[in-house]
Amino acid sequence: MLPTLRTILGLPVLRAASPQILGGEAGGAAGLDAPVRWVHVSELLDISSLLSGGELVLTTGLELEKEPQATASFIRSLEESSAAGLIVELVGERGRSLAALQAAAKSCTLPVIVVQRRVRFVEVTEVVHRMIVAEQLERVERARDVHEAFTVLSLESAGTERVVEQAAGMIGAPVVLEDLSHLVLAYSTHGLATTELLHDWERRSRTTPSSQRTLRTGPENWLQVPVGVREQLWGRLVLPITPDDEETAAMVLERAAQTLAINRLAERDRRELSQQAQAGLLNALRHPRGLSEAEALARAGALGLKRSPLYVPIVYRTGASAQAAATSDGAQSRDPLAGQQEERALLELLAKVVKSTAGSALTASIQSGSVGMILALPAKQLEEATLQRLADALAVQAGDGGTQADDGATRLRGAAAPNWTIGVGRPRGSLLEAAAGIDEAAHVAETAATLRGTGKPFYRATDVRLRGLLALLRNDPRVQQFVESELESLLQAEARGSGGHLELLGQYLESGGNKAALARSGYLSRPTLYARLARLEELLAVDLDDAESRTSLHVALLLHRLRAL
Repeated sequence: MLPTLRTILGLPVLRAASPQILGGEAGGAAGLDAPVRWVHVSELLDISSLLSGGELVLTTGLELEKEPQATASFIRSLEESSAAGLIVELVGERGRSLAALQAAAKSCTLPVIVVQRRVRFVEVTEVVHRMIVAEQLERVERARDVHEAFTVLSLESAGTERVVEQAAGMIGAPVVLEDLSHLVLAYSTHGLATTELLHDWERRSRTTPSSQRTLRTGPENWLQVPVGVREQLWGRLVLPITPDDEETAAMVLERAAQTLAINRLAERDRRELSQQAQAGLLNALRHPRGLSEAEALARAGALGLKRSPLYVPIVYRTGASAQAAATSDGAQSRDPLAGQQEERALLELLAKVVKSTAGSALTASIQSGSVGMILALPAKQLEEATLQRLADALAVQAGDGGTQADDGATRLRGAAAPNWTIGVGRPRGSLLEAAAGIDEAAHVAETAATLRGTGKPFYRATDVRLRGLLALLRNDPRVQQFVESELESLLQAEARGSGGHLELLGQYLESGGNKAALARSGYLSRPTLYARLARLEELLAVDLDDAESRTSLHVALLLHRLRAL
């Protein structure tokens, strides 16, 4: 910080001269805390053209002694030149000068100080200039430290959160990064409560006009710095409180903004920052680790999720990933790059569709081949309609013209024609509880891929029921042993080329053991059907009319189909 007039008056060289402040608190003393940027010694009465503001003027007042009537105009010219203050040395019998100074000082805001002992102006100049140069050197060193710190972050391609944390730490105050839609991408509270920092953020941010340069504006007087390259601005850094050193704070924010812009240019192929922010928040909500509901709502609200009485967990799972998960070489058979492209396309589609509904959402990739969503709805009555509209609109925007249901999958047909299954968890009144329901929705989505011919655009737990339980157990060796024990004879017959037995068994069990209904649906004569069923009973060595036998076979057949996916 530059030295102030009050600090300079406390120097030994001036304190020994017993300085007297003229004008009292209503006059010059009110400006004693103004910074002094230079010391100017002069005996001229017209020096306004030599001043640029912030100078402390030292004079012996000899010219004022000759022309006391010029004292008021002299002080007024210094005040108009934004001088920091005036020190006049009055030694000896200088009553006229003192009276003129006292009269002039009463009507001005410029601090006027009188010393009636001899002062070595050269010593004052040396000491004060040394203080000013030291402060300037300190600023240069601080600027160098800031430059080096953010240069390292640029070279390391540091994440957004880390850059914002670095800026907040250097300033010693909270910093927020938002996009052009006033959604918070990253923030650092720096000791301030998250709920207080992000409370009603979108509304407050909209009342603070954006600028293409560093500026303090808005009703809360926020300091803001644009983020981006020239005309391609994509966000801004905001300092929502007044810092101790605004000049340093602005410098830090500007270097942080440059680092964020450089890092984003270097990461063109990565997901959008808003998607990264949502992914980080969704992961934090699923594993709270002490996160309170109030803080969760504040963070989600800053990303655009409106506070609502109802939150619905949803998972979109691609059919390719479901199939890969069920095979031993699934990791090798699925193209990771294609999967990322499908997920990115889905995230973009979902973002567009949600904007056209009454709800809001957090959407992010939760694992390879799966996209999670927390949908906030203003009323329970809107749930079914919004989910249906979401599924239909996704298919339409993908170029399919509607929702296509095939083998339990809602397909979005684009260039890559990805096949997505939509699983819906139970709606909750709490955001954290809804986030915990993402696992249930993921299980439903995975299991729903095994359902056939349902025509549903999305699935709930009530749609998968026993099949859902079996999907959880299908990889257990004991379960596999049960399947092989129940269906061993049919599997061996299939391997020998004598097919059709598993399909017939499935049709029989799905008809509830009603032979007449099975004959009509299969266009078989009853004698033919009865003969085939008798052969089936012979192979299985069980009575198909026995309810427990049919249940056991049905479970085994469902498990076999699940394993085949």
